[in-house]
Amino acid sequence: MNTGKKKILVVDDEEDIVTTIKMRLEASGYEVIAASDGNAAYEKAKAESPDLIILDLMLPGMDGYQVCRLLKFDDYYKGIPIIMLTAQSQKEDREWGQKVGADLYLTKPFEPKELVEKIKEFLGG
Repeated sequence: MNTGKKKILVVDDEEDIVTTIKMRLEASGYEVIAASDGNAAYEKAKAESPDLIILDLMLPGMDGYQVCRLLKFDDYYKGIPIIMLTAQSQKEDREWGQKVGADLYLTKPFEPKELVEKIKEFLGG
């Protein structure tokens, strides 16, 4: 069933963060799917082909860098914008984010309104 809504995969092992982002995105008209670990995130990304992925770095299983790299180096999925949303704010973390292909690197705590604005920039809306 295609609702015509843009689909966003939210990946974070902190349930309250997923809930906050999901509520904000659904209120903005997006369909939201979620995963709480790296392996599930990778499988859901392949199964659902979301329009955008919001990805934490510190995850059980595969970390966010690995998930991002696997998707960005796959011709079928490399066009999906990936926003890394993480508490990791060191310069090296940002550089690794760029190396594995993240389209944007935001640090926690974050402003939900700013996140929605960035998503609209990527998805046109």
